[in-house]
Amino acid sequence: MEKQELIDFCLSLGPTYVDYPFKKNDGSTDTTVVRHLKNKKIFALISERPKDKKDPLKEEVDLIIALKQKPELSEELRENFKAIEPAWHVNKTHWNDVYINSDMEDESIQKLISQSYELIRPKK
Repeated sequence: MEKQELIDFCLSLGPTYVDYPFKKNDGSTDTTVVRHLKNKKIFALISERPKDKKDPLKEEVDLIIALKQKPELSEELRENFKAIEPAWHVNKTHWNDVYINSDMEDESIQKLISQSYELIRPKK
């Protein structure tokens, strides 16, 4: 999956919008935040990070989406998929980083995105 495909899928789930609250002025790629329209809660953070953390100026990057999950599911996913790690800069109990184009199928990633959306959407 590509970044725009992730964004499009997130936006297809319901009343959602894209936000860029962490704007960078150095020309690097901004983190794309996807929120619910009514309660403004975040359910996905899409970013690109250097593959080589020791040399961040190299052009190779990982595409990563941070998703909210139930704590018991978060642990299970981390144990079963190399593509999933505790999220960076958010609550690691409730959030996972999913490395795109790793060992998870696109359909499984879409399912996780949908689950994240369901956790934050307003209850009637």
